[in-house]
Amino acid sequence: MPEITIKKRMPLLIHVLGWSLFGSVIFLLTPLSSEVERPDEFWIKQALQFIFLVATFYFNFFYLIPKVLFKNKNYLFLFLNFLGGLAYVGILILYDEWFNMQELMHLAFRPEVPYTPRPRNLYWDISSLLIFYMSVGISTSIGAVQKWQSDEKIRLELQQQQINSELSYLKAQINPHFFFNTLNNIYALTNIDVEKAKTALLKLSRMMRYVLYETEKNQTLLSKENEFIKDFIELMKLRLTNKVTLDLHIPEKIEDAEIAPMLLLPFIENCFKHGISSQKESSILISLSKEKNYLVLHTKNTIFKSTENTPEGSASGIGMTNTIRRLELLYPGKYKLDIDKENAENQFRITLKIDLS
Repeated sequence: MPEITIKKRMPLLIHVLGWSLFGSVIFLLTPLSSEVERPDEFWIKQALQFIFLVATFYFNFFYLIPKVLFKNKNYLFLFLNFLGGLAYVGILILYDEWFNMQELMHLAFRPEVPYTPRPRNLYWDISSLLIFYMSVGISTSIGAVQKWQSDEKIRLELQQQQINSELSYLKAQINPHFFFNTLNNIYALTNIDVEKAKTALLKLSRMMRYVLYETEKNQTLLSKENEFIKDFIELMKLRLTNKVTLDLHIPEKIEDAEIAPMLLLPFIENCFKHGISSQKESSILISLSKEKNYLVLHTKNTIFKSTENTPEGSASGIGMTNTIRRLELLYPGKYKLDIDKENAENQFRITLKIDLS
C-alpha cells in the first residue's frame, strides 16, 4: 500500500480504534463483568448513550470548537455544552421512566425480592454527566492541539518565507556598486598586471557562482563561506589605498560545519563601507575562527560618518539589520552578538559567536 494512502487512512483508523476501546470499556466490559443477564432495554440504552457521545464529540469538534470557541465566544461555548450535558442526562432519565428501567434492573439483579419503587439514584446520572463532559473535554483538547499545530505550521512557513525573502535581499546586497567597482578595478588592472587581473576575475566569478547557487540552499558548508569571504576581501583590497591598514586573521582552511549562507558577509562588508577614507588614516581588523562548535567573528574598523550618505553605506545599514534578524530566526538562543560603536577610539567593533552544533 502506498505510503500516502496509509497516512490518509491512519487518522480514521485511530478514531475507530479509540471509540472501540472507549465503548468496550465503558459500555460493554463493565456490565458484562457482573455476570448478570441484563434486559434488552439496558443494552439499547447503552448503545444510545454511546451513539450520543460519539455525535457530541464530533459536533463539538467540527462545529462548536471552530465556529464558537475559536471565534472567542467562550461563554457561549461553555453554555451550549452545559445545556448539552443536561439534555443528555434528561434523555436518559426519560428513557428510564418510559421503559421502567428501575424495575427491569431490579428483576435482573434480585428476581427473588419483590420490587418496591425507590427514589432515583443520582450517582448514575452524575456518572453519565461526567462521561459526557469527558467526551467534550477530549474533543476540545484534540481540537485545541490541532489548532495550535496548524497555527505553528503557518507561523513556521511564514517565518521561512521571511528568511528566504531576507536572504534574497541580502543576495542583492552584493549590489551593482560592488560589482561595477570591482569590474572597473579589474579593467584598470588589465593595463598594469594581466595576471593579477585574471586572478581577480576568477575570484569575482567564484563569488557570483556562490551567490547564485549556494544561497539557494538553507545551509552551506562553512569552508565555502570562508572561501567566499576571502574572495570578497581580496577584491576589496583592489580599492584600498596605502592609508588603510588591513589586519586579517582568516584561516586558510577551517573545520567544516553547516551555516546559513551569506550570514557573515554584511559584518565584513560593513568594515569596508564605513571604515575607509581616501584622506585619513584608517584601520580594519577581521578575525574568523572556529572554536569547537562555536564560530567566532570579530571585526573592528574606524568610523567615518560621511560614508553613511552613499548608496553603499545606506544599503549596508539595511543589510546589517536584516542579518541580525536572520540570526534571531535561524539561531534563536544559539548566538551572541556584541556591537560596540561608542568608544574613545571611534571604532565600530563587532563580536559574533554562533553555536553551530
